[in-house]
Amino acid sequence: MHELILHHYPTSPFAEKVRLMLGFKQLSWRSVMIPPVMPKPDVTALTGGYRKTPVLQVGADIYCDSALIARRLEAEKATPALFPEGQEFNVASFASWADSLVFQHAVSLAFQPESIAVRFGKLPPEVIKGFMADRAGLFSGGTTTRLPLEQAKHQWPTLMARLQQQLAREDGDFLFGEPSLADFALAHPLWFLRATPVTAPLVDDYPAVAVWLGRVLGFGHGSASELAAFDAIEIARAATPAALPDEVFNEPNGFKIGQQVTVAATDYGIDPVVGELVFAGSEELILRREDERAGLLHVHFPRLGFRLEAH
Repeated sequence: MHELILHHYPTSPFAEKVRLMLGFKQLSWRSVMIPPVMPKPDVTALTGGYRKTPVLQVGADIYCDSALIARRLEAEKATPALFPEGQEFNVASFASWADSLVFQHAVSLAFQPESIAVRFGKLPPEVIKGFMADRAGLFSGGTTTRLPLEQAKHQWPTLMARLQQQLAREDGDFLFGEPSLADFALAHPLWFLRATPVTAPLVDDYPAVAVWLGRVLGFGHGSASELAAFDAIEIARAATPAALPDEVFNEPNGFKIGQQVTVAATDYGIDPVVGELVFAGSEELILRREDERAGLLHVHFPRLGFRLEAH
């Protein structure tokens, strides 16, 4: 049985989402620190070019995107459930909305000039400039565009008022009564805003939201131990990819098993990954690829939010 290895960095919102899910399930995992900006040679050796954070490694299987990572963690340990029975559609749909629209607002608000000045502290100007240039590249060419700050400020009270109402009317302490993926998907953009006193009031001025967020963050991060990137790559090289899911191959656009394809995100971070298509299920695509450092790998992507093209 291979260990769960998370490739991440401390200030990444989506990494915090996954860390909290690991804490919720009380899982043990290995922590590989990666750069917040490109180049990321050790990560792309595993992914084939996918650059977003975080990435989950299980032996020679590499999972891209936190939405798919949630499903892999659910397979690792079924309870407590990220997708409670009878709420699977509601939870997954809400999480997708929070990961896109709420996160889009949070990015705009967090990167306003006053917040950047505090967030980056006394870092040299060239470091700040490099980070902002990297993020401009990350959001180039995809369907997601930077929300104007004025619009984000304008719409934020509506989002928070709706959240306050939902929390007030739920019987339990979480968005759908019991904890679920929905809570972690909404928590990470708010955690991001909490990072500086400039944007923290956007969360803390809503008491019910602040109390709920405290509950979600209270799950912690599970039991983590450090691992060097070199060692993670060696683990991949020594491992064999897991058996493919027992699900009918489903590709309505005519792609075939064994075909050379590219997979890329459609929203941002659209760097394509080339490989051999070995699986297409209702939720997941898997490419087989070989890397000179990491060996034979299966790279897993969600179907939703990713495009599949012939190479």
